[in-house]
Amino acid sequence: MKRTLAILLLAAAAILPAAAQQSTSSGVSRRAGTDRTERTSHRAAKAPVKAAATTGADDDASRLAWQKIVYRSLDLTKAGNAALYFPETPSAEGEENMFRIMMRLIADGTLPAYEYLDGHEAFDDAHRINVAEMLDRFHILYSTGKGHTERNPVYVVETADVPADEVLSYYIIESWEVDRNTTRMSTRVRAICPVLHRVGEFGQEAVRYPMFWMRYDDLRPYLLQRPIFTDDDNNLATSTYDDYFTLSLYDGEIYKTRNLRNKSMMQLYPDPDDLQHARDSIDRRLNTFEDGLWVPSLEELERRAQLAENNAAEADSTAVGEEPARRTAKAGRVASARKAEKQAKKKKSSSRVSTGATRSVRNRKR
Repeated sequence: MKRTLAILLLAAAAILPAAAQQSTSSGVSRRAGTDRTERTSHRAAKAPVKAAATTGADDDASRLAWQKIVYRSLDLTKAGNAALYFPETPSAEGEENMFRIMMRLIADGTLPAYEYLDGHEAFDDAHRINVAEMLDRFHILYSTGKGHTERNPVYVVETADVPADEVLSYYIIESWEVDRNTTRMSTRVRAICPVLHRVGEFGQEAVRYPMFWMRYDDLRPYLLQRPIFTDDDNNLATSTYDDYFTLSLYDGEIYKTRNLRNKSMMQLYPDPDDLQHARDSIDRRLNTFEDGLWVPSLEELERRAQLAENNAAEADSTAVGEEPARRTAKAGRVASARKAEKQAKKKKSSSRVSTGATRSVRNRKR
């Protein structure tokens, strides 16, 4: 009996540590599994936020309180846009126009360019243009440059082969933004697209061929280095291409705004008068949008009240000044009418007197 009890006690002693070890290891395994799951879930929750921070659109959504995307056409035949066209050929001082700068940066692989998609622009690697295909499509002669490889293509376009004289307009994407933190309106150019104007074989009206988009932020370091003069009064190059775009010195006509149906202004407003009215309305709203974001100060309210009072006083003085003039004119008309009436009566009475005198003379002769 004692031997049996001892055997049972020894067996229990052997089982208990093993059970304790199994319980302990399973507990650690569960804790490790729970901790790993939490870390994985935590990373999964953070991953989209990190990815969103790297995209421009999501960054704008977090930074901006309001945004309006406007597409403008810059006609280079207008005086305000001539700085983008001239000089047509590079000068001895190294001056060259905007399109030549863009073509060189694209051809030698310095900067990327993106497909023109008419309202569905995407500035990513999937929509980068093939430079050789673009040059072939627009019949621009080129040769391969030094260090050219399939992975890193380098092309050279001779000065005479750059169709700078045919680029007579640009499309730009303009962003009007209200910053969430400062509540201030600002304008920036997001992308630029050169447009070729080419006349067909039969001499009809020139057809426009949008070539490609380039992001302005990519171009900006190179535009900062290019001094230009922007008007005929000052022939010193005191500005740069970056100043020209940053300060909105260009003269651009709205041809589209971002909308759900992706329609241009001409599609939305076929009538020319309606189209111009819509363009003016959009420009006016954009230029005055910031005024509605702020509560006017007391000084501003006083200034507005004084301006309204001055306008009212001017209107009253004008009305008072017009009333005597009306009375004078009326009095003059009445006086003229009375004078004419008196003259008519006098003439009539004189004719009666002469007739009576003649009769009396005749009677006397008889």
